[in-house]
Amino acid sequence: MTVTEERTDGAEPIIGGYAHEHRPLAGYSALTAAFAVAFVGGLEVARRRHGGLPQRHGLWDLITVGAATHKLTRLLAKDRVTSFIRAPFVRYQEPDGHGEVSEEPRGSGLRLATGELVVCPYCLGQWVAAAFGIGMVGAPDLTRLIAFIYSAETVSDFLQLAYKASEDATS
Repeated sequence: MTVTEERTDGAEPIIGGYAHEHRPLAGYSALTAAFAVAFVGGLEVARRRHGGLPQRHGLWDLITVGAATHKLTRLLAKDRVTSFIRAPFVRYQEPDGHGEVSEEPRGSGLRLATGELVVCPYCLGQWVAAAFGIGMVGAPDLTRLIAFIYSAETVSDFLQLAYKASEDATS
């Protein structure tokens, strides 16, 4: 009996609540395991390189890394120019916003699970924030520079939108 087959003894299979949802649970499990291994391994390498974990991070690091995480996740999940990264896992639908595209995951199993991850800025946020966190331990100066660049780009995006809105209002 598979984990999704109906049982006659009244007991629900392990993932029975998802039996009719067609969710790639094995793919999700593989991605979660990959994240955990990469995060713990990366953190251990960074800790050894730096000689320990920092006691705390400052408020400006949080703000800068938060803004950079926002920008990078949008760039990875929605940007036209990065569509080549997502292409093996998604199907193009249509243009969507300023320089962005709308795509839908395709395939099954791990391919579908990866497609769902790479089109979701919220889902990618954990991966990008974790990478910044590891960077703040192992190479804080370089990580702050990268975070600064993407935070500045985030500010620029908002200024571009404000400028466009003011142009549209005066037209």
